[in-house]
Amino acid sequence: MPTVREADYLVIGSGIAGLTFALLTSPHGSTVVLTKKNRAESNTNYAQGGIAGVMADDDDIALHAADTLTAGAGLCHPEAVDVLVREGPARIRDLIGLGARFSTAEGSSLALGREGGHSRNRIVHAVDRTGWECERALLAASKDRPNLEIAEHLLVVDLAMASGRCVGAYALNAATGSVELFRAGAVLLAAGGCGRIYAHTTNPRIATGDGVAMAWRAGAAIANMEFIQFHPTTLYHPHGESFLISEAVRGEGGVLRTADGEAFMARYHPLADLAPRDVVARAIHAERLRRDEPCVYLDVTHLDAAFLRARFPTISRRCAALDIDITRQPIPVVPAAHYMCGGVRTDLDGRTTTAGLYAAGEVACTGVHGANRLASNSLLEAMVFGHRAASAATAAGGRRTSHGRAVPASGEWLLSAAGAAGAGESEAVAARLRSMMDARVGIVRSDADLDAALAEVQCLQARAEQLCRESGLNAEACETRNMTAVARLVVRSALSRRESRGLHYTTDYPGAGGPEWLRDTVLVGE
Repeated sequence: MPTVREADYLVIGSGIAGLTFALLTSPHGSTVVLTKKNRAESNTNYAQGGIAGVMADDDDIALHAADTLTAGAGLCHPEAVDVLVREGPARIRDLIGLGARFSTAEGSSLALGREGGHSRNRIVHAVDRTGWECERALLAASKDRPNLEIAEHLLVVDLAMASGRCVGAYALNAATGSVELFRAGAVLLAAGGCGRIYAHTTNPRIATGDGVAMAWRAGAAIANMEFIQFHPTTLYHPHGESFLISEAVRGEGGVLRTADGEAFMARYHPLADLAPRDVVARAIHAERLRRDEPCVYLDVTHLDAAFLRARFPTISRRCAALDIDITRQPIPVVPAAHYMCGGVRTDLDGRTTTAGLYAAGEVACTGVHGANRLASNSLLEAMVFGHRAASAATAAGGRRTSHGRAVPASGEWLLSAAGAAGAGESEAVAARLRSMMDARVGIVRSDADLDAALAEVQCLQARAEQLCRESGLNAEACETRNMTAVARLVVRSALSRRESRGLHYTTDYPGAGGPEWLRDTVLVGE
């Protein structure tokens, strides 16, 4: 039997959503945050651009809502968008109150940038590493907080269920190789996204879709997984790993060009380089195919050199390390998998369809993003709905109570599978999955590709499950199991949407469908 620990509130993930929830629940009871690496390693940490919010006199809530709804291509939930834009400014001020140091303009007012799809300058940022600064402030606020523990190097492998309710989670201890049970009165999933199911991604190595896979196994409804956002501009270099070139670069005047210098975005959208991300990503894809070129170029050489180095110090340094001087040379860029707009379906207070289980951040589908996320709404959503989930959980009385014997959502075989010594074949399965997803489930799709992808991912998922059952659990095996499960959800969702909308573009149905398609794609059970 596993070692059992108990808490009133359990948080899976240490990014901005999880830490927001933890800081608010800890005054009401014991709160434990589980993170599979160190506490600062999260998707939040890699968010460059900023946080969108109405913080200026020339902006208003209605404009931010309209921009969000436009980007979402008809699938945003208006009530969720209203919550986001109305409560967002207060959450930004909360972060400032916790010590977040955002970039300022003259007179110490916030320096507000603009990104694609926004009609006003409303992007609060900390130069070009906003996520890192948010994470720093939240971790500092969490330090020595009574009733709050952040437990590192614990990979959650399954949710704990009793009488149809989520009562905690099972975690693989990296130090001991054993599975431990954390029981709790309320559980928040804040485990981030699934970018690592693709070979080319902006996401860190931890983004393996664990939260969605676990919620799916626990019977929670999953929505809109066909809408994977590909960031239009990631660094293309034979000797450098994919690195995000923030949308803020285009917001400050960067221009996308072909190898011969043509500025091409005006041919694709009236907003040209400030068009929504899905439009820009498909435009780059089309230009690369049309010209048979490996990348396009983001040109900022016409902007002031001192300004560029001050505004984008991280990007400048990373490019310089590869002998690219962004003040004199255009940056070679390609699209890469970036953000999961779907996820575990929730209500406006973070409740999933599984009792006792809440979700917030990228892992959740709140209805805010619809078919395409507006730039810099992600950190805002994580704070707003992490805050609302904490309020709901504490109001419900998150104190732990007995709901019967806890068992893993996957079945009790999991308890005897721990302790494997190595990754074995699972790494090869993961590599094959990533290659297939890039080739068949990318920016432009077709029924033939998706049918082939479904057949292959089902085989890969079966093999990943078998490896966990027969060879025992280790981090790589568990993550590969989760990646194959989430990839299958993406493919199934994409096959079911017979139209092109937002981030889902298929050559078999190249236009938006009728009003019957203005609905979420919801999957529950097999």
